[in-house]
Amino acid sequence: MKTTTVLISGASIAGPALAFWLHKFGFDVTIVEHAPAIRPGGYAVDFRGAVIPVIEQMGLMDELRRFETRAGKIRMVDANNRTIARFPDGFTSGELEILRGDLAKVLFEATQHKINYIFNDSITALSQDETGINVTFRNGRPARYDLVFGADGIHSKVRAVAFGEENKFLSHLGLYISVFTIPNFMQLGMDGLYYGSLGKRVGIFGANEGKEARASFYFTSDLLRYDYRDEEQQKMIIRKRFERERWQVPQLLEFMDTAPDFYFDSISQIKMDRWSNGRVALVGDAAHCASPMAGMGTSMAFLGAYVLAGELHEANGNYAIAFENYERIMRPFVKRCQGLATGVDWFVPGTRFKQWMSQQFWKVLPYTPWKNMMIEMPLKIANSISPKVYA
Repeated sequence: MKTTTVLISGASIAGPALAFWLHKFGFDVTIVEHAPAIRPGGYAVDFRGAVIPVIEQMGLMDELRRFETRAGKIRMVDANNRTIARFPDGFTSGELEILRGDLAKVLFEATQHKINYIFNDSITALSQDETGINVTFRNGRPARYDLVFGADGIHSKVRAVAFGEENKFLSHLGLYISVFTIPNFMQLGMDGLYYGSLGKRVGIFGANEGKEARASFYFTSDLLRYDYRDEEQQKMIIRKRFERERWQVPQLLEFMDTAPDFYFDSISQIKMDRWSNGRVALVGDAAHCASPMAGMGTSMAFLGAYVLAGELHEANGNYAIAFENYERIMRPFVKRCQGLATGVDWFVPGTRFKQWMSQQFWKVLPYTPWKNMMIEMPLKIANSISPKVYA
């Protein structure tokens, strides 16, 4: 196959995973990333089901196991730290759990000597013709590629340029999330705590073998207007929402000011009729974000990258055929994964009655058949796709 030049926007998870396979299949790959470097920290992500053999094919399993983390016991507590309810053991962990920043680091180290990485830059315009795509960058010189892939997350710049504005595809689930690293000041080890009030939930989870912790803030809201790259503006939103809360919240808000990896975004899904437009295609959250409530985003990104690269290889670079096959294979799986993002009201209740019902639900869950069903359902969906082995 003639080597084809491709540009990938996004150096988090889906982008480097796609780059890994494209390079393996003989493509000349460049990744452009608006951040100045690979971003550390972040919340825990997990793998389960059909994606595990793909990781093993990549030869990364041993390295990922080195960074493996697994949540311990999780309790819901009141303002005086008294236990209200407990999550079932294993409820939030897949077959392999790792911090998002550690996963990005492993992928970068596996590809940095094979892929051309360009940091602190982004795509501003695309112009297609019969033989390629002219790309304009915010900082760098214009360049030409055969194919361009958007792996740049829920706020994808490639999607905006090639498909239209975000509001055409974003489905807001009525919730916002913020996550950042803090000292493990409560000495939780790897255990976790959740404190909730009406329309809000705050969590503290041990991380890095108990050497540090992650704070998480959730609150219900309609879509807000803010700059998703303005960190101070986002912190102000958190402060205003939680400034009167009790428990450990005042301390967490102090830690937020010096957190090295502050993250804030809506909990939303991306739903599109097509993931490709000519020579441009989307992968991962840019194409089909399922939201953290589904817990399948990382597996979807890895599998999508594998299938997209594999189909391009099998089609001998015929992108039209490859993109069509990629969507045909991935869409049923994506639909099932997005369907897991239910139960927002159970996790962050918006009314007093739902809050009371939620507490009763979590209290009895460990003693009911629902416990196993809620743990087994994501695994069943994770195994509902069987991607072929690409030669």
